Amino acid sequence: MEDSFSFRTTKDGRVFISWQGRQVVILKGKQAQRFSTQSQGLDAEGMQLLMARMTGNFKRGNER
Repeated sequence: MEDSFSFRTTKDGRVFISWQGRQVVILKGKQAQRFSTQSQGLDAEGMQLLMARMTGNFKRGNER
């Protein structure tokens, strides 16, 4: 699986998820906590699948 998704976490707990270098979603509060809890112990492919689930259905007509 290609590593299309990436993420970074800020000091205040927000999680920024990007797809191919473009920011897609910002997780805050309980969603950010759930993401960090679920990401514990996942391999690279598992992380990609988790980030895909967390972003939802974002690609609809605006991708190039």
